[in-house]
Amino acid sequence: MPRKIATRRSTIHGNGMFAVASIEKGERLIEYKGRRRTHAEVDEGDSGDVDSGHTFLFTLNDEYVIDANFDGNSARWINHSCAPNCEAVLEEDDGDDRRKDRVFIEAIRDIAPGEELSYNYGIRLEEKHTKELKKIWECRCGSPDCTGTMLQPKKDKSEKKKKKDKKKKKGKGKKD
Repeated sequence: MPRKIATRRSTIHGNGMFAVASIEKGERLIEYKGRRRTHAEVDEGDSGDVDSGHTFLFTLNDEYVIDANFDGNSARWINHSCAPNCEAVLEEDDGDDRRKDRVFIEAIRDIAPGEELSYNYGIRLEEKHTKELKKIWECRCGSPDCTGTMLQPKKDKSEKKKKKDKKKKKGKGKKD
């Protein structure tokens, strides 16, 4: 079967992965490969460039990260987008060894030849999202709905906002 994706220069950032043939919604395109490393090993700082936000790290689970800087494949070139056409799907191994868990990139809609593949990286940082951090993790996807950053809203804030919005909606319909 001929390959449906290829690496090319991207207008989003550096290299990117592109469809070279029609891709159907739900189609599994590629596995995200790389060396399995513990979070502690990765935190020692020999992978990626924290100051630029450029990284080939993919959080696999609570124990391990896939580090595509080592033994990685072309899946590492798929860029982030706020309006993605793909998603990362975790496939957990049946055994107890979390290093055997895998990540695949799948199409969430039909993709035409020539389109760049993208998924939402879902980057969550515990520290405050300062202007400097947002600049480091700047999004360049160009989507009309672009948030300007690859950083995801903190769970606490988004949950508080949902509760606040829910209370507002309840109050609007009340009659005395």
